[in-house]
Amino acid sequence: MKKLKLEFYKNKMIPFKNPCQSFYRLLLYLLVLIPAFMLLHGCKSNRRIIKAPIKEEGVEYLIRKLHDNEIKFNTFTGKFTIDYAIDRNRNDFKGQVRIVKDSLIWISFNQDLGIEIARFIISQDSVKFVDRFNKLYFSGDYQLVNNFLSANIDFGILQSLLLGNDFEYYEDATFRASIDNRKYKLSTTGRNKLKKHVRSMDDNTRLLLQTIWLDPVLFKITEIKLKELTRDSKKLTALYEDFQNIDKQKFPYRVTFSVEADKPVSVLMKYVKVTLDEEVSMPFNIPDTYSRIY
Repeated sequence: MKKLKLEFYKNKMIPFKNPCQSFYRLLLYLLVLIPAFMLLHGCKSNRRIIKAPIKEEGVEYLIRKLHDNEIKFNTFTGKFTIDYAIDRNRNDFKGQVRIVKDSLIWISFNQDLGIEIARFIISQDSVKFVDRFNKLYFSGDYQLVNNFLSANIDFGILQSLLLGNDFEYYEDATFRASIDNRKYKLSTTGRNKLKKHVRSMDDNTRLLLQTIWLDPVLFKITEIKLKELTRDSKKLTALYEDFQNIDKQKFPYRVTFSVEADKPVSVLMKYVKVTLDEEVSMPFNIPDTYSRIY
């Protein structure tokens, strides 16, 4: 009598006349089912590892790690390219940003030929810019910036958004922690500016429904969502990617800003060179022939 090959299947012995059938079934288990099991087990283990700090040390641990891993600097210089779109109208140009921490932000935008088209200088209290193309200038408060972004921000928020840092002078006691898509998620239904840093009554604006996502290894911000920044319920989102080493610190070389408003705004900002703590200059003058924007 001809011998038959046997295979266990659902606790029964089933004969197979073709010995290759058993071999290929075993190969299928090795190549598909076992890796799938390992991936599932790895995801669960990874989730437990990520969840442990929240369970054992709480929100304070994540806030502390966030602040410990923020970009530290006295001066910042970055060269970048920008792809800017508002209500489906797109433009792209190059630029440079210089920051003296908590003091001044200087930004210059250029065309491909290196011709400057606009320059900004922003302080804690004022915003100034010159429009080289139309020979116009503006000198005033943050209302212009807020109208442009359809959001309500101040110097500290703008500085933090450009660098991927947390809002330094805002309370963080109201945050709640969770895990979302293998990242730490910090959310709050209200965050006030610290009293000693409130410059006027208007500055003490609540940032409703602020959400921060943190990389579980780098503890760097990968995404920020700000909702209800204005009475018109505008939403601002910032995404941070492509983290690279700068003076032993991690910095996001790719930043995307988007604003959900009547006219949606999106800005893709790619840094091409970043330096920290080098001497910076912030030249700014308004030609007598320029007309003021009111």
